[in-house]
Amino acid sequence: MDSFELDARLARDCLVLGEMDMSLVLLMNNSLLPWFILVPKTTETEMIDLPRSEQVRVLEEINLLSAFVKNHFAVSKLNIATIGNIVKQLHIHIVGRTPNDCCWPNVVWGTTQRENYSPERVEEIRLALKRCLADKFTCKK
Repeated sequence: MDSFELDARLARDCLVLGEMDMSLVLLMNNSLLPWFILVPKTTETEMIDLPRSEQVRVLEEINLLSAFVKNHFAVSKLNIATIGNIVKQLHIHIVGRTPNDCCWPNVVWGTTQRENYSPERVEEIRLALKRCLADKFTCKK
């Protein structure tokens, strides 16, 4: 984990909300969708290359963040994926979907519809994560 550095594309497209034990918690800067990204703090590019104990810990973080998205945003479906064709760094997308969202029923990848989050809304989401995940989430500013 010593040489871990956030990929420049993720840093450009996302807001760093904080971190969990194994991962950074990012929010895609597009308020049209509740789109979060977990970035495990590793130089490995595939989940299968992580030691089994770390795989389990990352899965627990995926489950925690997924439950937050499902409950906080009242979504009807979760899309969870590790695509990584362009950004090679290991990262997990957790996207809340509803039949009313801007991409429904298509995939969200590559959507051109975009509306940045306001600083106030980002702070609301950050504080909600802190409340819901308690000691599992550390805020970043």
